[in-house]
This record gives sequence, C-alpha cells and structure tokens, in this order.
Amino acid sequence: MFEGIETVVSNHSVDETVTRLRSLLQEKGIKLFALIDHAGEAFAADLSMRPTKLLIFGSAKTGTSIMIDAPSAALDLPLKILVAETESGKTILFWDDPAWLQQRHDFSQHLVENLSAVQALAHAAAE
Repeated sequence: MFEGIETVVSNHSVDETVTRLRSLLQEKGIKLFALIDHAGEAFAADLSMRPTKLLIFGSAKTGTSIMIDAPSAALDLPLKILVAETESGKTILFWDDPAWLQQRHDFSQHLVENLSAVQALAHAAAE
C-alpha cells in the first residue's frame, strides 16, 4: 500500500478489533498510552468519517534502548496500530514496518526485534 506500512484485514468491526487489541495488550503487559477516536472527534466537529481509531502503546523496556541508540526514533515511538473501516466496509489494521523504522532512524539492527510484537498483535486481533 505505502512504503513502510503493513496491513491486515480484520474479521471484526473496528470496535471489536480495538477491544481485541486492548485485551491482547493487557494480557501481554504492554501499556496502552492512548486511544484516539478520529471518527468521534470528526463527529464532534460536525464532520462525518468512517470508524477510525488509533492505539498508541509500548513498553519502556523495549522502546528505551531504541531511543538511546537513535533519539529520532522517538518520533515514531511508542508503537501505533490504526484500525479503520474502508468504504467497502472492511476493517483494516495499519502499522509501521519495524524494518522500515530501523532504516528510517538507523538504530542497531538487533533492536528491530524489540518492535516485532506489533505485527503479532495486529494479526491476533484481526483473527
């Protein structure tokens, strides 16, 4: 779709997918920093938008070493998963490819593994 962005189609609505993601984060002890309801904010401004929610989450144990190695990585951390409904009614999850983030910020290659949970979380929530 776009360079550095990975996607998966969910078998669930936006709200159900977000509920599943929140549950997975809690089970794994990963902190949810924020949940931004873009469609809700659009509605509050008298605008219409398909359901679109952004989860911002992470762990100081995994993210800090990346930001120490490459301070600019803090622009893209904590991790994010966007859950959005398309015009056709599909729910799609979007997230930054960890390898792309490594190239973008030039942090040590071995630290890419610290970000690998994002893909597993997205796929588990979409099942």
